[in-house]
Amino acid sequence: MQAIINDVIVELIQGDITDLDTDAIVNAANTQLILGAGVAGAIRRKGGPSIQEECLAMSPCEVGEAVITGAGTLKARYVIHAVGPRMGEGSESGKLANAVRASLNLAVEHHIRSIAFPAISTGIFGYPLEACAQVMLRVIIDYTFEDLDSLEHIIICLYDANAFSIFAREFDKQLKKLQDEA
Repeated sequence: MQAIINDVIVELIQGDITDLDTDAIVNAANTQLILGAGVAGAIRRKGGPSIQEECLAMSPCEVGEAVITGAGTLKARYVIHAVGPRMGEGSESGKLANAVRASLNLAVEHHIRSIAFPAISTGIFGYPLEACAQVMLRVIIDYTFEDLDSLEHIIICLYDANAFSIFAREFDKQLKKLQDEA
């Protein structure tokens, strides 16, 4: 499922983010940048130890911020480590929006053409998928209205069918709203 918004392809796919051949993939990181479980664990297993070594040199990273490393042996060139909120810590939607925006800012700074995000904070951090879809898609769509230099393709890669259907419904809603405002 995709749409072209301000010359940027915004796409939802179902699959394993670590298999994507994009310029960058986003890791749903913790503040210590330890590649433990979930997306981070898969990145560590498939990308090798160099990613964790780079992360440790930059740790800690505040909630709502992001850092960039090489991608080790992954197909991607970079991994952007976005620290999303834990459910219950307060101001979660604002912190998630900041993490997504920080990731996109790093992509633009590094002349990245394609980037793939997971559903940040929805795993062990407990953030609801519906709320995540709403925040991430709003930030990504809004970001296409800025001067993106080289950024051409933004993917949200969802691991399972349930997450994909939740994001797809929200994407339809936000695209309709965008058309209504045009």
